[in-house]
Amino acid sequence: MHFERLIALLELIAAAGRPVTVAELQRATDLPRPTCYRLLQTLVQHQLISSPNNDGRYLIGDRLIRIALLGTSDNDICQAVAPVLRKAASELGDTVFLSRLRGGEVEIIHAETPDDPTRPYIHPGLGRRPLHACSCAKAIAAFAEPAFQQQLLNDDLARFTEHTKTTPDEIRAELDAIIRRGFAECNQEIETGIASVAAPVRLGNVGVTFSVGATGSSRKFSPRYREKLGERLQQMAGEVGGAIQLCNIDRAQGTA
Repeated sequence: MHFERLIALLELIAAAGRPVTVAELQRATDLPRPTCYRLLQTLVQHQLISSPNNDGRYLIGDRLIRIALLGTSDNDICQAVAPVLRKAASELGDTVFLSRLRGGEVEIIHAETPDDPTRPYIHPGLGRRPLHACSCAKAIAAFAEPAFQQQLLNDDLARFTEHTKTTPDEIRAELDAIIRRGFAECNQEIETGIASVAAPVRLGNVGVTFSVGATGSSRKFSPRYREKLGERLQQMAGEVGGAIQLCNIDRAQGTA
């Protein structure tokens, strides 16, 4: 019975799609007010719900979003963010892509190309990316736990081109720079003539497990262009994060 009541409260909060008060939840469940409040506190303690403004209004919590995120397929995520990436690719004239941290590795899981067939573009390909050399991986690594960063520094840092950074000091300095400016760069570090920029996608307190980036020729991706692109991608990261969170709240609602 206790478990069923907890699940009932989670279902109501997830279905509301907005902050819900104790009074609303009490009326919907017919629970005594002390019982309803006690159950809500249990859910808060386990981070399954939260009251961001400490005003007695509850939302689905980061832990439940994280649980839903772990079970969300690449296909679901890609469907959720594709419209945002497609619009940006059309505006920028560059390929825009989404990357995901999974099992200690970063993979590009989706890319959208410009819709103008007369304009050339570069496709980054899908799959695993080197953590020390690709902008999309560095954008995630910069905000990762110290243990993850140390593992990166302990790995064999392969040199792909003359521009690849391969020493721990260089990598640490770059991760610090990414945190300061809010985006990562790859200027011919994997392949000569190709550059990219990526920004971390933040999901509340869940952490950075996604990044959004754009790639093109190093001729176009000048320092000034990369700076402007980094600012644009940071804005877009908020839209992407919102789409991913909405996708996961829908999943939480369906599985609660």
